[in-house]
This record gives sequence, structure tokens and C-alpha cells, in this order.
Amino acid sequence: MQRKPATKPATSVRHGIARVLSKAGICSRTQAAAWVREGRVALNGRTVRDPETPVRAGIDRIAVDGRELEAAERVYLALNKPRGLVTTASDEKGRDTVYACIADAGLPWLAPVGRLDQASEGLLLMSNDPAWAAAITDPDTGPDKTYRVQVDAIPDAALLARLLEGVVDDGERLAAKSATLLRSGTRNAWLEIVLDEGRNRQIRRLLAANGLGVLRLVRVSIGALALGELAKGTWRALTVEEVSGLAKPSTD
Repeated sequence: MQRKPATKPATSVRHGIARVLSKAGICSRTQAAAWVREGRVALNGRTVRDPETPVRAGIDRIAVDGRELEAAERVYLALNKPRGLVTTASDEKGRDTVYACIADAGLPWLAPVGRLDQASEGLLLMSNDPAWAAAITDPDTGPDKTYRVQVDAIPDAALLARLLEGVVDDGERLAAKSATLLRSGTRNAWLEIVLDEGRNRQIRRLLAANGLGVLRLVRVSIGALALGELAKGTWRALTVEEVSGLAKPSTD
């Protein structure tokens, strides 16, 4: 009688302990790694100091500072970022960051979803749901981002067409999905530019390559979510419909 080959027992998915902490929404992955190295994290009752220590999902117990890990309640908010703030948790140059806008709100740890550079302003999402944030920033499937941009010249139709054709700058192809002239004065104009991907300082670099300087840059919408009447420097929680409309939230 021929025997059936033995089947291997199912194994649990494993991830490094720093990644598991960050996925739980309680801190960034960098902060989680620091906690592990400082001896603040225990796995099944034993202190670990390697951020890549494997964790078996649904089996192993993790504690931070003696308290068993619980996934943080997922939080999703929209912030009207003022010009002059840096989109980071801390800045080596001591510049003010977007966290100043939520400092006294009693919120859990949150991370910016994508970036707006220091000189830019407008709609910025923040969340402690890494999977949701990744879906928003995915260049292939994430929602379009719409900007109002004041430039230091009056672009003609040919120049607007070149913004759609794109340029190669520092090895990257930069192009707008759409570019429309909204209004113009004697020396400058306002454009509406839509991007379907987000590269570092993409609009500024694209415009500079076409001889245009940016006087003001405001992100006014992400997908169907508009900045609306949200006052500068203030924030609001997203509705359930807004969250699901931008990207399916994580169930981790």
C-alpha cells in the first residue's frame, strides 16, 4: 500500500518585532527599533534587543515597558498644513514640524501620509494605519493629488502641454497628469496641477525645468477628499466614508 507523503504542519507568519510594533500603530518602525535596542520590549516574557527578532503572528506575546501590546485604535485625520512647517516627527535643524498642529489634541502616535515640503501648504493626511497609508501613497493605485500653484510667469498652451509630456530630472521622469491655467495677472498666474504619483518636490522640479518659479503651492485635494474650509493649522477626523473612499483601511 503506497503511503501518502507526510504533510508539513502549517507555520505561522513571522515578521520582525520592530515591524510588528509599527504595524500595531503605536509608533514608527524607527522608534520601535530603538525601543527594542533599549531593552524595553519583551517577547513571551523575555527581553529582546534585536529589532529583527521574529514574531509568530497570533501566537507570541509582546510587551512594551511591561505592558502587553494592544493594537492602537486606528485614527485618520486631515490637516491643513501651514507653510513653513516640516513634515517629519523631529527635525535635526530644530525647525517646527506638522506635529505642532496636533500637539495638545491627546491623539495616539500618528505619521504623515506622504509629504508636503516646508514651503508647501494644504491638505495633509495623518494616520497610525500603515497599510492604509501605503495604499494612499502607492503610485500605481493611490488617488490623484490636486494642487493650486502660483507661478512667476504667464504660461502659454505650449508650456502647459510640456508639463504633461514631462521631463527627466536627476534620473526621474516627472510629468503632470493635467495642468490647467486658472487665472493670470500681469506677471504671474495660478495653475491647477494634478499628479498621479508623488516624487520629491515633483511640481517644483517640473516647473523649474520649464523655466517657471513657484511662488505658492497648495494641495487642495487627495482623490475626492477636498481641503474645503478647513482653517490653516487645524485638523479634523475623517469620516468612515472618507477613509474607505481613499483606500481600504487595514484590518491588522
